[in-house]
Order: sequence, then structure tokens, then C-alpha cells
Amino acid sequence: MGLPGRTPVSVRHLTGATPIPGMVEIDGSAGGGQILRTALTLSMLSDEPVTVTDVRGDRPEPGLKAQHLTALDVAAAVSDATVEGGELGSETVEFDPGEPTAGRYEAGVGTAGSLTLVFDTLLPVATRLDDPLSLVATGGTDVKWSPPLAYYRRVKLPLLRERGLAATVDSDRPGFYPVGGGRATLRLWPSSVSALTLDGGNGRGDGDGDADGGDVFEARVYSLAADALADADVADRQADTAEQRLSERGVEVVHRETTCAAADSPGSSLTLRLDGDETVAGFDACGEKGKPAEDVARDAVRDLAAFLETGAAVDEHLADQLLVFLALSGGRIVVPGLTDHVETNLGVCESFGYDLSVEESSRGVVVRGE
Repeated sequence: MGLPGRTPVSVRHLTGATPIPGMVEIDGSAGGGQILRTALTLSMLSDEPVTVTDVRGDRPEPGLKAQHLTALDVAAAVSDATVEGGELGSETVEFDPGEPTAGRYEAGVGTAGSLTLVFDTLLPVATRLDDPLSLVATGGTDVKWSPPLAYYRRVKLPLLRERGLAATVDSDRPGFYPVGGGRATLRLWPSSVSALTLDGGNGRGDGDGDADGGDVFEARVYSLAADALADADVADRQADTAEQRLSERGVEVVHRETTCAAADSPGSSLTLRLDGDETVAGFDACGEKGKPAEDVARDAVRDLAAFLETGAAVDEHLADQLLVFLALSGGRIVVPGLTDHVETNLGVCESFGYDLSVEESSRGVVVRGE
């Protein structure tokens, strides 16, 4: 990693280091890699060293996997951090950052591990930059258990850009499970993010997942398939089914994109963006061998229909991804509920001294940042 023409930023791995005074200590046993990623982000933003113990302790295979190690190495390079426990399988990580440094960085997950989750570790660092930063990364762009690249580009980043975050993601090629091989570039510029306030609706459903509770919604459809699936019209079939199912639920599709692209292994994904008054939400599903394109669309629309039964402002995945920005800039968002990811991310933010409150309302759960 590093700028062309200069010595790459080094990552110093310490063996047998003694605890650093004032270090934040976080128990990572109650969740997955997001605890580590959020801890790294807040450590870089606050200049406070952090230790995460029992990393991914509740997973069948605990410890650092390739994408978590990549996020750690990227964070360490950008902040010239000292690191202990920076190897695959490590269950304890100690991270002591310096000042985040702009420049051009490169990273390769080496598997189909998610690039968007690696990008998430750096995204809030834009608020501490004096010059532009870019990260070119290879790995999985559209894989299970993480936001596909279209969700990142079409749902999350536009919402944050409206609040002042200067960030883009460009896609060079997709990467599907099991090979990966995707390539994308995150670009950040010095930013100041304003308060994040999204109040959602007043409860919209009538029990059947239709948008007939008074609020008006629009949807955008983004369907992607590897070019190996072009003859089977997978991208179009996903989009067609989604558009039909959304129409049946009273949601107008105002934009549709279908893309076939070269990839190292076959695969597909579908992302839906839902917009309403005080509402921005995203829903997605990935194709897999033996699963019809129509079923991929039905999965994504099913999640959207369930969301229509709530009065929330954002979907459950965006809810936990926005907590760091809520902690930094204040505001309030109405989330569908307190998922495990939301609760664990709240705990990490509070460990760094951020004041976030939670209260029940008729619309959902209101999370406030002071």
C-alpha cells in the first residue's frame, strides 16, 4: 500500500507488547467483524488506542478472516498504526493509530470477502483528512452477508453525500462468490458531515406489505449479472420480477438499471432503493447456483414489503452502518428495531465516549446522537 513513487506506509506488528495506558478495551465475543471495524474507525478518529478481545467469538470459526485482516491492514497503513494480533485467525487485536494520512492505497482481500465492509472502515475518516485519499481494493463486491456494491453506491453514499460526506465508489468489475476477483475504488475528500436526521413515516402497512398506508414511495432497481449469465437473461429477469412485484404493492419504479459485466465466476445481485418522505432504505439479494433469477427478486421485494409495515426511516442494515456518523455529527434516525448489529455497534460507540440514546416510538426505535 502507499503512494506511487514513495515508500509504502508500513504496518508495525508488535509481539508481546504491554497494554497502552488509556487504551479502550472492547469485548468482541458478542458479534462479528463489525465490532472490530467500528473499533478501528473510532480509534483512528479519536487517536485512542483500542484492544478488541475474543474477536468474532460467537462465530463457528472465530478470529480474523481475510476481509477482517484486510480492513485492519488498511486502517493501520492509513493511520501508521502499531498493531498486535494482525494475522489470520487472531482472536485479540491491539491497534494504536497515528494521524490518518491521505494518499493512494491498495488492498487485496485474496478471497470473495466483501470490499464494501473494508471500505466501511475508512469511510468516516474523511472527516479527519486534509487531502484526498483513495483505496483500490480487490475481492468480493456482491456476496452474501454484506452490502452489494450497488447498495453502497446507490443507497448509502447518496444519503451521506447529502449531509456533506465527499465520497465516491467506482466499480471496475464485479466479484461474486466463490472466486471474488472484483475490483473497486473508494475515494474520499476532506469532509464535514452535518447532523443526520431521518424521522420516517407514521406506520404505513395494513398487514399485507402494501404501500397503502398514506405515504408515497418510489423505488429504484439495480440488477447485475455476470456476462456468463447473459444468455439466460438473468439481470433482466431479476429486474422484471422486482418491478412487477413492487407494482403489485403500490410502489412505483422510477429508475431501472440492468448490467451484465465480465467476472471471474458466475453470479448475480439485485438491489432495491426505496424513497419516501423522511425515508431512505435499501434491500438486496444475491443469486446462487440453482436459484432462479425470479426468486432472487422475490427475496429482495419480500424484505422491502416487511419494511413497509414499519414507520422506520432506514432499513435495518443501514441502521447500524449510520451509527458512527450519528455519533460524530448528532441527529436522530428511526430504525426498524434493535438488531444485534445495532446493539453491538451502539456499545462500541459508547466505549469511545459517544453519547447515543435509544427510545421506543410508534414509528420504531429512535436513536439519537448528542
